[in-house]
Amino acid sequence: MRAAALLIWMLLMPLAASAQGAASLLADSLFVNASGQLVAEGNVEVFYDGSRLSAARITFDSATDRLIIEGPLFIQAADGTIFAADTATLDPQLQNGILRGARLVLDQQLQLAANQIDRVEGRYTQLYKVAATSCAICGDRPPLWEIRAERVVHDEAARQMWFEDATFRIRGAPVMWVPRLRMPDPSQDRATGLMLPRLRTTDLLGLGFKLPYFIKLGDSRDLTLTPYVSSETTTLEAAYRQAYLNGDLAVSGAMSVDSIGPAGDARGYLFAQGNFALRNGYQLEFGIESVTDDAYLLDYGYSDKDRLTSAISLERVRADEMIRTELAIIKSLRVGESDASLPPYLFSAAYDRRLYPRWAGGVLDLSSDIDGFLRTSDLPGDAGRDVGQLGFGAHWSDSRIIGPGLLLNYGAGLDIDYFAVAQDPAYPDDVLRTVPSAQAALRWPLIRQAAHGTHVIEPEVALGWSSSHGGAVPNEDSTRSEFDRGNLYALSHFPGDDALETGARAVIGLTWTRVGLNDVSHSLTLGRVLRETDPGFSESSGLGALASDWLVAGQLNLGDGLRLDARSVLGGDVQLAKTEARIGWTNDRIDLAATYMHLPPDLAEDRPARVSEWALEGGYRINPQWRVTFEGRYDLAADAPERAGIGFGWQNECVSLDLSVSHRFTSSITVEPSTDIDIAIGLSGFSAGRSGSAAIRHCTN
Repeated sequence: MRAAALLIWMLLMPLAASAQGAASLLADSLFVNASGQLVAEGNVEVFYDGSRLSAARITFDSATDRLIIEGPLFIQAADGTIFAADTATLDPQLQNGILRGARLVLDQQLQLAANQIDRVEGRYTQLYKVAATSCAICGDRPPLWEIRAERVVHDEAARQMWFEDATFRIRGAPVMWVPRLRMPDPSQDRATGLMLPRLRTTDLLGLGFKLPYFIKLGDSRDLTLTPYVSSETTTLEAAYRQAYLNGDLAVSGAMSVDSIGPAGDARGYLFAQGNFALRNGYQLEFGIESVTDDAYLLDYGYSDKDRLTSAISLERVRADEMIRTELAIIKSLRVGESDASLPPYLFSAAYDRRLYPRWAGGVLDLSSDIDGFLRTSDLPGDAGRDVGQLGFGAHWSDSRIIGPGLLLNYGAGLDIDYFAVAQDPAYPDDVLRTVPSAQAALRWPLIRQAAHGTHVIEPEVALGWSSSHGGAVPNEDSTRSEFDRGNLYALSHFPGDDALETGARAVIGLTWTRVGLNDVSHSLTLGRVLRETDPGFSESSGLGALASDWLVAGQLNLGDGLRLDARSVLGGDVQLAKTEARIGWTNDRIDLAATYMHLPPDLAEDRPARVSEWALEGGYRINPQWRVTFEGRYDLAADAPERAGIGFGWQNECVSLDLSVSHRFTSSITVEPSTDIDIAIGLSGFSAGRSGSAAIRHCTN
């Protein structure tokens, strides 16, 4: 027993110095030979603190202070690192020594086979005559890829690897030679160094090459620089990220000199966004979007945006209080749209408070807001009008259950708004407007419990009234009105405050809902608005005239990832007006989303022609190795495609390949139709944060 204890102490002394714990030694026999050496023989295994060592025989020579280990030798560390060798000679602390016929496996991904492995200072592992790969090795067949090197040094503390006299091979054939190469080991999530290159070809920019370089600036920030070179452009892309204790910052941009933009001019873009939590519950958000010319983002595939918004906002939201202020600058990339008349400068501030007065019951909402719209044009009228608005409001509401389960909601309110209008002779310079209002809604939920689910039918009638006192004001915030389930029973169907519905009005509606087993559910809503005065909604909104069109909205959820949402406005002749539908299907193998949209022509919404299109995007995993993605957009009004794309991805335990092809069919004054082909190759085992366990191959005879 004394000899066994001595052996255990010798083997595990460095570990015991850093942590107190019990070690276990298992062997068929334990003895001292004629030379005075302590020998553990036969299925030797040592367990300590999550690590395991197994060997055929371990001999401790006290004269040389060496452990002689005869294999097959297998060491699995607590961090997943694996050593395998034929024989080894190590010091009792396992900090220094030599392993022959050895193999090192890092993070269960990258395996390095070497004639000899030296352990130095318990930190460095030096390998000689090395073959490194993360691919499965079957018999004598060369792996899909490997790196052969004369010498490799692995620094466990820095988690870096240095290759000397390295040759990259594919199926045993040399492809590229590098005298020295430094790469992160697979346990790293973020490491400074070159990232995998990408090939990209477009009709506009030709065949190009991207080589990203990642720079780790610390634990909380990093910078990625990506040179992009083709026959038509020289571009440098940059992306900076930083995380703070109270928020985060992300900046991306690019600068290009090319042959397709304005002659001799540099082109580029800059996007930045940040989000920070401040004291007392305030949240600061900001975003910057800037570009040198209207076509740059589309030419390079950075974004499909046709309006850029730079904004900064400060807000605080509590259960009974909301404070928000925002300043925004808008730049249009649309053909024929002037920045000066958008308006490009917007400002808003709002304060809302919710009270629960005992003397009246119910809820009292108090609100105040300031809004400003500033145009840079000097033209009078819509093109150059500037507007400022200051408003106060008080709205009280309550509810109760009456009779045989009827739910009654009722309330009243008063809004006072002051408008200052400049550079538009159609409106007074100063307008004071007061708007009193009242409303009541009666809903009767009827529930039926069936064997396969619960049915709920809810007929509802809502009555409303409001009146405007004061002069007319320009409509800046309610030029586009939607009719959907969210605002069916609202007192006002305008999205903003400038335009008003006045007089008496009523809403009639019916909602049917079914909740079944296994997350299956369906719902259908019908509704219509009746008024005594026409509020002046646009013709295509479905809300115009004294009687609105019928709103039909439904939702279907089959519980197995298939979901359908649809909304349509039916005119008096039961013809479709505005219509939109979306179907989605998601499970372990498929991710599909298809949308359809139909908008009739409406000059009031700056839409002289019908807009009708469908869009499709999704992906399908064929098997663990192969996947396909696709997208498409078709203009039904023009009977022509707008965009189409398809992508293929293949991955095994050591290689990933992504190929995508997309084509933009549309053209304008600033952009031309183009085809984009993108190819990316990844090698598992060296890419930081990349796992090679997605699809492991198995050797077959």
